[in-house]
Amino acid sequence: MAALGLLGAALVGCGRGTAETPPAPPAKEPAATGSPSPRASAAAAGPKPARVPAAPPTMAPGPGGLTPVYTRRAKAGEAAGPGTSKAAEKVVALTFDADMTADQGPRAAQGERFDNPQLIATLRRLKVDATVFMTGRWAEEYPDQAKSIGVDPRFEIANHSYSHYAFASPCYGLPTVAKPDMADDVQRAFDAFRDAGAVNVVPYFRFPGGCYDDAALRALAPTGVTAVQWDVVSGDAFAKDADAVAEQVLDGVRPGSLVVMHCTRSAAPVTEQAIRRIVPELRARGYRFVKVSELMRG
Repeated sequence: MAALGLLGAALVGCGRGTAETPPAPPAKEPAATGSPSPRASAAAAGPKPARVPAAPPTMAPGPGGLTPVYTRRAKAGEAAGPGTSKAAEKVVALTFDADMTADQGPRAAQGERFDNPQLIATLRRLKVDATVFMTGRWAEEYPDQAKSIGVDPRFEIANHSYSHYAFASPCYGLPTVAKPDMADDVQRAFDAFRDAGAVNVVPYFRFPGGCYDDAALRALAPTGVTAVQWDVVSGDAFAKDADAVAEQVLDGVRPGSLVVMHCTRSAAPVTEQAIRRIVPELRARGYRFVKVSELMRG
């Protein structure tokens, strides 16, 4: 979010005179040939520069330089050591995969919808911060939506590959990216976000299908991304019962949880309906919704 610089107004006190002590005469204006007044100097200096937002946090590489993998915020007491009684902050990150595979263009041309603008509108209406893991092919198909999401401070766009092909096999029947092409596939997605005009893009990557191995983590090391998984599976993919999706999320969320959902109407048609139940119920339990960057910063 953009930081706001606060300007304090200087208050000058005016004392009232008494019979014993007459009021002081008004101060003279500075002479035209003298040094400029402090107020004039401040005006001449111009507005203060805007505070630069903090860079999104990332994790250090793993053993052997492997791409690090983040799953959730540490549980209460884990970071401080065993035996602590520090309570975990009730925050949860809702993440939405905007999936579109590189070869699904003909299906989109025939009318299949891989977007879900109603879901994004509901998140805005409910004032929910969220992270959208977007494929580059999705951004190319829906550039206006990619830009709208990517300039809204309530959201951040993370990388879900360009092609949505698997980075390890087997992986739910997905085609596989060749190891030498993996880093280029990730970079191509970042290029697609930039071309669409998205601004709030973070250096996080989610493996299609969640499938990866050490070879994939090694192949992505040059990109500098942090891989982001999850600890709560919503089960919204191809689901038809919104209440079942909502109950699965509500049963699984713990302080610091990271939930995976989808932003694809054709493959996850009841997600928006489930969100309308999930959000108020988690808020009633005291939860606050954060983006992955804030969850990781904590």
